[in-house]
Amino acid sequence: QVQLVESGGGLVQAGGSLRLSCVASGFAFSFYNMDWFRQAPGKEREFVATINWSGSSSNYADFVKGRFTFSRDNAKNTGFLQMNTLKPEDTAVYYCHVRDDRRAMDYWGKGTLVTVSP
Repeated sequence: QVQLVESGGGLVQAGGSLRLSCVASGFAFSFYNMDWFRQAPGKEREFVATINWSGSSSNYADFVKGRFTFSRDNAKNTGFLQMNTLKPEDTAVYYCHVRDDRRAMDYWGKGTLVTVSP
């Protein structure tokens, strides 16, 4: 059974940092790219960042470039999103995502809430 479990969210003041984790199980994690998305209250889910299977390449939405860093530890089946210089507009539920193109399946975690106070 495929599972993605996020953690690390919480309440932080503007300018602060958080590190999110996403632990994967039930599939060969090291073969798949991984993404982070977020959904703010009343808004649609949006792409935040992606990392390739080996961790050698990552890409970011413009609104987090230079502030967020996506990394992964395949030995621990875990992806990490280091979030620095947080802004109130970063407040959202953050979800990790893996796409299995061969099976045409999308896997999502349940999300972790990040709240940034002014």
